[in-house]
Amino acid sequence: MSTFSDIKTAIQDFKQNKFLIVMDDENRENEGDLIIAAENITSLQMAFIVRYSSGYICAPLTNKRADQLDLPLLTDFEYKGSSDSKATPYTISVDFREGSTTGISASDRTLTVKKLADDVNVTQPEEFIKPGHIVPLRANDKGVLARRGHTEAAVDLCRLSGLKEVGVIGELVKEDDGEMMRLKECQEFAVKHDIKIITVEALVKYIEENGYSS
Repeated sequence: MSTFSDIKTAIQDFKQNKFLIVMDDENRENEGDLIIAAENITSLQMAFIVRYSSGYICAPLTNKRADQLDLPLLTDFEYKGSSDSKATPYTISVDFREGSTTGISASDRTLTVKKLADDVNVTQPEEFIKPGHIVPLRANDKGVLARRGHTEAAVDLCRLSGLKEVGVIGELVKEDDGEMMRLKECQEFAVKHDIKIITVEALVKYIEENGYSS
């Protein structure tokens, strides 16, 4: 059975373009997310995260980048229905315009998240089709210290790793019935696929003690 990895060791894996499994609090969602940096993700890695998650792939990013690409929070729009109790910061979904086909394939989704991370060459909102098949999430500017979610964990891991602050996340689901993986299943998955597993709580403690230096 896998044990939790220390954050410093996990960051080294993250820097090397490897997945991490991040568990949040038992009293929050009690779920494990596959997380990887968007900057260098491959199509094979995108296919992996699609296969073992619900297929609903999100891309946590900074508010600065979201503003640059005109990605408003969906809660900024008025609509009928109840709000998300976890206040997940969903924005309008996107596909990268140039080079995409339908937007749903692993290669198209890989292209989209890599372009979300490319804040040097991709700076115009019009470069993305909206709505699309990747869901950007606006991370709290203060990271996991302010909001202990997978969204902030992904951006903080990128920051600690010296990478573009855009991640790719997918919630792990069980292969047999499609229900969410809890801690036991996430630990078994981590062993099977040689992926390090950490908690948001440990990430909070690491940043409180070390700041954003890895």
